[in-house]
Amino acid sequence: MARITPLFSGSSGNCIAIGGADSFVLIDAGVSAKRITDALRERDYDLSRLAGIFITHEHTDHVSGLRVFASRAGVPVWATEGTLCALDAVGHLAGVDARPCPAEGISVGGMHLRPLPTSHDTVESCGYAVTTADDRRAVIVTDTGVVSEKLHREILGCDLAYIESNHDVEMLLHGPYPPLLRQRILSERGHLSNDQCAAEVGAMLKSGTARFLLAHISQENNRPELAMQAVRRVLDACGARPDRDYTLQAVPRCGLPLLVF
Repeated sequence: MARITPLFSGSSGNCIAIGGADSFVLIDAGVSAKRITDALRERDYDLSRLAGIFITHEHTDHVSGLRVFASRAGVPVWATEGTLCALDAVGHLAGVDARPCPAEGISVGGMHLRPLPTSHDTVESCGYAVTTADDRRAVIVTDTGVVSEKLHREILGCDLAYIESNHDVEMLLHGPYPPLLRQRILSERGHLSNDQCAAEVGAMLKSGTARFLLAHISQENNRPELAMQAVRRVLDACGARPDRDYTLQAVPRCGLPLLVF
């Protein structure tokens, strides 16, 4: 039975547990090792079943707890070559068993994880397509300014989508951020807006995806209800009904309970 648990989401830290009853992996480790450990235990994850950690990119909100947690857990860490180089340059891989994740993906703990290139202001960021032991497929797509045609094709037809709905454009334009930071977020190497996310969700629904988690929601430039409304407008226009044709949840900063998909 495939399980996913968003432990933390947003600019204050990101970490997701995904797998099955026998083993699981983490995607990102953006809060302290203690907080990750406590969050896993609170949700009844057995740390001895952790098979590894996959990193999307080198920004602090995705790796701040990586070195300590990976060293204590004694598990390998996978990322793209570019991300590993960036992490190594600032000491995040000291004492860590770090391994490059090949473009075709790798099988770990009964799952197959394949990197999906994203467009972010980093060296070589990625999301992940995860196929679990019972052949369920989830995609993790955050921290990308656009969804390229290739990425768009890759995420269609999945069983569950964990997708960024970072900001409401009007809130961002009239909010507290300085102009350069606004430009960065709005750029093709920034973050997905609510409307960009909604467009992708609409396409994924038509391809058969029925479970959506809206993630990396900005505390300053968005609200969960705005992200949900933007997606619902698109899905309503498709004639889809909530809880019949799809399920939709916004992921809070403190994460969600264990979900089965």
